[in-house]
Amino acid sequence: MVAAATDHSPGSFDIGSSTIGHLPSHSLWCLRRPGEKIALDSPFITTGTVFDDFAGFEWFCASAGRRFVCSRAKAVLYSTVRTASPDRQTSSKDLPLMRSHRNCLRLTSSKPIALAVLAAVVATLLVVTPVARIPAQIQIPAESMAQQDGWEAVLQRGQELETQRRWGEALAHYEGALRDFPNQRDLWERLTRARSHFDLARRYEDQSYLLSLRSVDEQRALELYEEILAKIESHYVSPPDWQQLAERGLTSLDIALADEAFRRQHALQADDPTIRAFQENIHRRMQVTVVQTRQQAREVAGNVAQVAQQKLNLSPTATILEFACGATSSLDQYSSFLTSNQLKDVFCQIEGNFVGLGIELRSQQQSLEIVSIIRGSPADQADLRAGDRIIQVDGIETDEMSTDEAADLLKGTEGSWTELRLRDTEGVERQVRLMRRRVEVPSIEEVKMVDPDLGIAYIKLSSFQKTTSRDLDAALWDLHRQGMQTLVVDLRGNPGGLLNAAVEAADKFLPSGNIVSTRGRNAHEDFDYRAHSLGTWRVPLLVLIDQNTASASEIFAGAIRDHRRGTVVGQRSYGKGSVQGIFTLNAGDLGVRLTTARFYAPGGHPISRRGVAPDLLVQSTRKPDLDQPQRSPNESDVVLQAAIQHVRNQQHASQHQVRAH
Repeated sequence: MVAAATDHSPGSFDIGSSTIGHLPSHSLWCLRRPGEKIALDSPFITTGTVFDDFAGFEWFCASAGRRFVCSRAKAVLYSTVRTASPDRQTSSKDLPLMRSHRNCLRLTSSKPIALAVLAAVVATLLVVTPVARIPAQIQIPAESMAQQDGWEAVLQRGQELETQRRWGEALAHYEGALRDFPNQRDLWERLTRARSHFDLARRYEDQSYLLSLRSVDEQRALELYEEILAKIESHYVSPPDWQQLAERGLTSLDIALADEAFRRQHALQADDPTIRAFQENIHRRMQVTVVQTRQQAREVAGNVAQVAQQKLNLSPTATILEFACGATSSLDQYSSFLTSNQLKDVFCQIEGNFVGLGIELRSQQQSLEIVSIIRGSPADQADLRAGDRIIQVDGIETDEMSTDEAADLLKGTEGSWTELRLRDTEGVERQVRLMRRRVEVPSIEEVKMVDPDLGIAYIKLSSFQKTTSRDLDAALWDLHRQGMQTLVVDLRGNPGGLLNAAVEAADKFLPSGNIVSTRGRNAHEDFDYRAHSLGTWRVPLLVLIDQNTASASEIFAGAIRDHRRGTVVGQRSYGKGSVQGIFTLNAGDLGVRLTTARFYAPGGHPISRRGVAPDLLVQSTRKPDLDQPQRSPNESDVVLQAAIQHVRNQQHASQHQVRAH
């Protein structure tokens, strides 16, 4: 039998140790460092002491001289505790002392019992008031956004973007339209085509991919394609359609043959009639070819590569890699082929750091505009600002440069230097010299008290990465010391990140129950992630979401909503309910991103295409000003203000009920 002693008062923060064995009754126990001497009638652990590792600490019984070592690793914070005299016997009159010192436990059993000890630090926090599950509508007066209504308008706009070869914008347009027309097959086809063009352009601007084209021969390319097909067969969420994958590879090659950058890179001299004749020949063969296994899919790619070399003098490696890219990107909108640089970027995002300058760029009016700057980065220390335009990188003009090309120029080894010429928002130009170094990317952008009088705290979570749990712990304790009574977690614009990081974040606020469930084609992808009572913050919670809250962010928001742990405020989230795995390839410094599972909220419903619905719907129709840097939450933030007003209304209603009684 295991008994637990803990405090379950509203707002308490639970910590704990492993089961520590048989303890004598009527004894006073305290937690201490092993071997630490405890002076009588003096504090054992002072308020505010933080222990990063719980493992190795011991419970010490002053009256019996016994000790038990803890095995659980847990970051904990203890309140002031005083020890009892070694020869003192605890009696019933000591009960008030036991209650006032939360790290001491009085055992009242008449015989020894096995005890799992839970200590608690009491925080001054409010109990969450259950909220109605029917969204309330808040009318926000704002400028109406121009919208194209109807299916015909969607197709017309998409066709315009395709004709102008603005593939990135076309891709974004079709992705947005899918929310309104999810069952339109033609829309999915257009999105796939736009994505193929967009990915092709990015690959041929990526120096690491061009290096792969030169260094990978035909045999290694076939091995790489075979490896990709094997990973799809083993890990992809649905059984692969080999016929379709082969056909998609051929479509990817068709798109490449019409692309100017592809033809220039491979010095393709064949004229258009010759290319069309080749394509017609290959497509006729494909119509009578049955592809039922991955080996047959590999043979198709190899055969097409041979014919392309004979008829067009095209490198077999280029053909096979187009089949590889087409196969992965056609699976779904989240699976993709990863160049060496893209693979490194993914791992940097996961780790939360990279070597560089610490700036985010976008192509704007034939120049590169700085969108944001990471605090503490080389760019920040050199006083670069959002809105500055980079007009030269190491003497190279950027007016015709894409963001990917600029990123390649700005990259370099740690400790190397680069020189930028900038033009600020007033038109003043200046030259700066920056050293590249490792930059820590914070997963939390902002931590502050938005209403100190009511104790309303605010955390802006921008992504879920390896450092998120640590960063969130630090932010929570910082706000706790400032008098946090209610917490607003802002997930707007958060695209997601690591599944485990989202689970760990949600676990900090949920005492029990399921957080999220994943289901894949293979049993090892099926998992139920559950909350634990230890380390639970019981602070009343509000979560802000919008249409760009996606993936791991939806895991957090969905868990909070389904467990009625807090109020979700804003707009329905994006609806990306799938899990991707990152796989490196043995045949080269390349990788693939594959969808391996779908995830489901605690209520059992899927997130895909549905998203998370807010409890409190705040329909802001103000058109965002993309030419202005993103502002911090303030009085103009209608969603945040709606959340704050919701807290005030709840407190007012609670006070009214108290007076009524």
